[in-house]
Amino acid sequence: MRVLIFSDIHNDLNALRRLVEIPADWYVCAGDLVSWARGLDACGEVLRPLEDRLLLLPGNHEDAATISAFAAKFGFQAVHGTSREIGGRRFAFLGYSNPTPFDTPGEYTEEEIARHLEPLADPKPDVLICHCPPEGTDLDKMRNGGHAGSTSIRDFVESTQPAWFFSGHIHETEGVTTMLGDTTGHNPGKRGYLLEWD
Repeated sequence: MRVLIFSDIHNDLNALRRLVEIPADWYVCAGDLVSWARGLDACGEVLRPLEDRLLLLPGNHEDAATISAFAAKFGFQAVHGTSREIGGRRFAFLGYSNPTPFDTPGEYTEEEIARHLEPLADPKPDVLICHCPPEGTDLDKMRNGGHAGSTSIRDFVESTQPAWFFSGHIHETEGVTTMLGDTTGHNPGKRGYLLEWD
């Protein structure tokens, strides 16, 4: 089984074309396919060959309703706030970010993040994919040394300990892998990460 996970494309159609060419059984966009919800149709045309094998999350630059309508138009699947089994493993998905200074369309308070994560704890996910990283980790470290992740996501990862955690949002941590207790955390960015198992 091969699942290609990517995030933070921000209208980079060339990056999308490269990702579409990578053979996988499933593809997951962990949010921010575009900036400020503009240009989704152009991305949809590039991604169209993936059909319902593409699972979509809203980042902070999209809202859930917009992503749901986009997915319906192109035959993709919107999976924000859901979980499902893929190849014998339980995947859970949550888009949006905690509040940013930019007032983007897809932002939750920490309380809202915790409320949306709670139903995803049982059954325990093997793989958790969020747009936003956990606070105070290598995945949410900004250039200035500050941290911009979510305390609620960190609490959830620490309590459930999925085998894998993926997030985007913080562009400068693209490609970073770190351990969160027993959980391997990674930011796949626009280059993507191919998660493989038998």
